[in-house]
Amino acid sequence: MKMGKDPDYRFSLANERTFLAWIRTALAFLATAVGVDLLSATHDSTILSHSQWLTPALAGVAFATAVWAFLRWYQNEKAMRLEGPFKYSKSLMVMTGVVIAFAMLIGFWAL
Repeated sequence: MKMGKDPDYRFSLANERTFLAWIRTALAFLATAVGVDLLSATHDSTILSHSQWLTPALAGVAFATAVWAFLRWYQNEKAMRLEGPFKYSKSLMVMTGVVIAFAMLIGFWAL
């Protein structure tokens, strides 16, 4: 990115570490989707019987998380280079809601 002035390396690297942490989260959602899909073929379970919609839902969350991570990295990098304010993102609340919803669904099926 070649706009504005170069930010302090500490802040730029912190922004990159946050981006990589969100990419790891997206990979975890994707690995869970693959695991649910593979296990549903060989194991019989109440939770795994819903794999026809659970697998694409988890893969979709993984995709959305990766896209969100890039957009946040870009917005923060741009704000640092142009010495502008950081934008507040409500997507953390959405991500928290998604994780809580999946946890509640799995808890409901496990009973």
